[in-house]
Amino acid sequence: MQIDVFTLVPHAFAWLTEQRPVAAVLGTTLELRLVNYRDTTPLRAGQVDDEPYGGGAGMVLRVDVVAAALDAVYGTTPPARVIAFTPQGRALDQALVEELAGEERLTLLSARFEGFDDRVVEHLATDAVSVGPYVLSNGDLPAMVVIDAVARLLPGALGAAESAREETFSAELQRGLEYPHYTRPAEFRGWQVPDVLLSGDHGRIAAWRLEQSRRRSGALRS
Repeated sequence: MQIDVFTLVPHAFAWLTEQRPVAAVLGTTLELRLVNYRDTTPLRAGQVDDEPYGGGAGMVLRVDVVAAALDAVYGTTPPARVIAFTPQGRALDQALVEELAGEERLTLLSARFEGFDDRVVEHLATDAVSVGPYVLSNGDLPAMVVIDAVARLLPGALGAAESAREETFSAELQRGLEYPHYTRPAEFRGWQVPDVLLSGDHGRIAAWRLEQSRRRSGALRS
């Protein structure tokens, strides 16, 4: 199995590769590649993020930066399974872990702070996955969780093959999911930032964000 991780801090994964179960399968049943967004960013001075349209704290990883990294690695043939980590995604449970472990290749997209421009999740990823309804400053932690959980299911990871499948898990209902974020450019590959975020009308922006949050939360509960 091959796992490609797109990240801003590749060195953060060093400790993970030295521990079981990952260390036990690296170079045999698992190939792990780490790709730094800064190495292929189309922006100057290694810039990769920007302030969100509509205002607000934090920085958002730009869609053109993520697209450039994917294009540099995969060219015109995108991978079949690209996972973006976001609190609004499908809850990571054992069933999903086992599903991912059955893939020949996984691509994991990490972000930091306010996360991705939502067009990354909508157009560049095939899956949105959440490790819980909370915000992390280090977006690589969800990727590490997936790598660890998947690696322990691979042949050779654990002493007893069945010990990897002994546990069962259930995901609690998530509430109050965050609204989508967007940043520059306002148009990319025909993917537009919602007009309301460019209006400068903070009342409308607040109402739109509330509605988006309610829709996301309602969709998860249904």
